[in-house]
Amino acid sequence: MGSSNTGGQPETGPASHRSRLISTSSRLARSGELVLASLKLGAKALYGRAKILLVPKSRKELVIEENRRKASEDFAKTLGGMKGLAAKLGQMASYLDESLPEETRKALSQLQADMPAMTYEITSQVIYEQLGKLPDKVFADFEERPFAAASIGQVHRAVTKSGIQVAVKVQYPGIEKALKADMSNASMLFSAIGMMFPHLDPKPIVEELRVRLFEEVDYKVEADNQRLFSEFYKSHPFIGIPRVIDELSTTKVLTSEYVDGVRFSEITSWDQSDRDWAGEVIFRFVFRSLYSLCAFNGDPHPGNYLFTKSKKVTFLDFGLVKRFTQNESVIFNEMVRTMITHRDIDEFRRVIEKAGLLKENAKVSTQEVAEYFSTFYELVKDNCEYQVTPELSTKLLRTVLATSNPVTKFATVPPAFVLIQRINLGIYALLAQLRATANWREIAEELWPHVSAQPKSKLGILEQEWLSLK
Repeated sequence: MGSSNTGGQPETGPASHRSRLISTSSRLARSGELVLASLKLGAKALYGRAKILLVPKSRKELVIEENRRKASEDFAKTLGGMKGLAAKLGQMASYLDESLPEETRKALSQLQADMPAMTYEITSQVIYEQLGKLPDKVFADFEERPFAAASIGQVHRAVTKSGIQVAVKVQYPGIEKALKADMSNASMLFSAIGMMFPHLDPKPIVEELRVRLFEEVDYKVEADNQRLFSEFYKSHPFIGIPRVIDELSTTKVLTSEYVDGVRFSEITSWDQSDRDWAGEVIFRFVFRSLYSLCAFNGDPHPGNYLFTKSKKVTFLDFGLVKRFTQNESVIFNEMVRTMITHRDIDEFRRVIEKAGLLKENAKVSTQEVAEYFSTFYELVKDNCEYQVTPELSTKLLRTVLATSNPVTKFATVPPAFVLIQRINLGIYALLAQLRATANWREIAEELWPHVSAQPKSKLGILEQEWLSLK
């Protein structure tokens, strides 16, 4: 365990001089940082191309690869330093699109859990303001160096006075102002998307993201979300949710039970059978939560999972959670029923028109509508084993972004579906990295309310036993 030395600060409070982690929190400053980063990236690319002309032919490939690596690392470092929405976009890009250059994906993947951290003095200041005492007075032991740093805050390992090992998430000062500036810039981004998709109204998308992101900077909301999942999955055989330590949690400090495990990047090198197991657990968690809990974590990136050889996956970070209404949950189920179970594409079209996903009387055939939306159901379309590949993940992303498809001219994204799209893209991308294989249709039929089939896989039987005791 690390020392709880306060770096010379007085026992009664933090240092009088407070350094600021997020100094560029205005809209113009935040926008300027991204522009500057892009310009730097472009300038380095030009310089790199000029330098390559002077390199012997035998070394050109090595130099090109090194230039790409350095440029990607610089850009990832800039996004990580900005925190907030910019870092989140970098996180998403690192795992959603398999077609990105490997150097770029590798650099951006560092944003999943290891972004630049704030100093211990600033961490102490936040804890003092939130809990009334410095870390060494609040905890029996507190590691000065964080073991994870993400887009909103960083996490320290500690031990409570009662001897519980905990993870203490401390929010970056100024992050809320930075997010407000980011969302102003995001509005410009979505206006540009509106020009690409003339029939798509970006306002509901921006508003839904704004609400969810500003919930994320209130750790009391995150604690409530985490309790919801923790209580629902209590004693689950292969899904774990850390317990919140209420008396040590506030709006800017969140303390949970510490859980040990390995990150997603490590399990990609495990045996295929272990990767298939991990893929099935993630799939079950996504859709069990969606249909049984009417809620899901809208931030499904690799940094939010811990895996153990004891066959348990711990799910972390419940800041960006969407709680769906009963009516919205019914719509999701009706879409599956009409598209997959009954294969009634006429009825499917009526369901998505009523849900607001497709404009009524759109001048596009029902067959075209079915073909467009069927990509989202690729895993569960047929009752057979199916390996999820990077090509499938990229195909889904390309379908979402395809401006040439006639259906996109009439497709819209209601608020309830903003994070559903993120979940769809995220789950496909993660399963693709695992090359996970399973009979996803059989598993899904256990979870779909209109089917509720008996389990056939080993994990399904274990989960059925757990459900019978709930």
